[in-house]
Amino acid sequence: MHETLLHFKTITEVAELIKSKQLSPVEVTTKILERIDQLDRRFKSYATVMADHALTAAQNAEAEITSGAYRGPLHGIPVAVKDLCFTRGVRTMGGTKALAEHVPHFDATVIAKLESAGAVLLGKLNLTEGAMGGYNPKFEIPINPWNAERWAGASSSGSGVATAAGLCFGSLGSDTGGSIRLPAAACGTVGLKPTWGRVSRYGVLALAESLDHVGPLTRGVADAGIMLEAISGLDPNDPTSLPAPVPNMLEGVNTGVKGVRIGFDEGYATKDIDTELAQAVLAGVKVLEELGAEIVTVQLPNMDEYVTAWPTLCSAEAVAAHEETYPSQRDDYGPWFQGWLDRGAEVTGAAYAKANNLRAACVGHLRRAFERIDVLACPSMSGPPHPVTPAELYGPMPESRAPKFQRFTVPFDYNGAPTLSVPCGINSEGLPLSLQFVGKHLSEPLLCQVGHAYEGATEWHQMHPDV
Repeated sequence: MHETLLHFKTITEVAELIKSKQLSPVEVTTKILERIDQLDRRFKSYATVMADHALTAAQNAEAEITSGAYRGPLHGIPVAVKDLCFTRGVRTMGGTKALAEHVPHFDATVIAKLESAGAVLLGKLNLTEGAMGGYNPKFEIPINPWNAERWAGASSSGSGVATAAGLCFGSLGSDTGGSIRLPAAACGTVGLKPTWGRVSRYGVLALAESLDHVGPLTRGVADAGIMLEAISGLDPNDPTSLPAPVPNMLEGVNTGVKGVRIGFDEGYATKDIDTELAQAVLAGVKVLEELGAEIVTVQLPNMDEYVTAWPTLCSAEAVAAHEETYPSQRDDYGPWFQGWLDRGAEVTGAAYAKANNLRAACVGHLRRAFERIDVLACPSMSGPPHPVTPAELYGPMPESRAPKFQRFTVPFDYNGAPTLSVPCGINSEGLPLSLQFVGKHLSEPLLCQVGHAYEGATEWHQMHPDV
């Protein structure tokens, strides 16, 4: 096996080199900044590169490590965040012209926690407008490094692209209807959506507060656990953050899956989706069975019926999130997100209540399905990344899309369960495929354990786009 190039190494690998002083944070940061300078004109993953800030942080990390004050596996590691996360003194635009001059005077809790762990913040990553489905015409569309004409995966697209292309070692995204898992799947990375409330949303621009989650995209499962552990925990500034203690996310990461009960509904996971993806998911479940997991047959209801409630909930909550700028600055929004907000403004209280009842029913079905299992296995999305054009992505908003598009994501935004997406194949067109593990609330360490065991038995996580 050839030596992995520095920019494609995992956080775990680079952390070991930094800790042992074989590699310096300044050297690593300089190399990644040079790579961003060379490649990101093509990939358009960054909204703002914070080069001076990053180099100063790297110098500080190097001085601390040299003096023996090593903080842990993120110390000196260059990472980036979706441009929803408030960053003191740096524009946080949320992909919209309405916030183009928005410069926060404080850091989001997740930014403060990353910096407390010693991470080096490279910059802010591009996203869809307001973290919904389309882009504002004033902003760049991130380009999928596997194929420039394919979708890069919804709102955290910049996070997926930068992580996959080796333009950071890990990133933060957000997930309201799939936007950690979809870009992870489309760009061939790991995506870890935590339990709702595990990570504070203080200082993170909202799309739909009852559904929003913040979590990491990385190139390895252990890396995702490292990043999640750093940003988790109760936050007095966010009353919805959970008081549960933050565990060592990697404590059992090497203990395998023997005896772990993995639920699988073959109809849910394979019917009416891409054939090669269905085969890859079945093969992934087989790998886990061979590793000693107990595969338990479960039966889920038709999730598509419940997914139809999501646009009502999300669009109405988006109007609440944007009340300072919509409708007063309606013309500053691009056609896609403008249409979304207009739709939300028309949602009646009764329509929201009806949609919320569907959500509650879906959550109840999932609760019952998890009674006999520890983890559910299914795809992360219903196919490989699909063909897209800038005209489609800039809008206007499409009238509707098939519920199967979010069949594997929205139910777990509804119930706030943690999920882990991992690469599970490459299709005949050379595009990445993704397998998702869903856990019970606060079971992220178990998800990391399962995902890491899967990685150890396969090589898909070692595949990178040719860039």
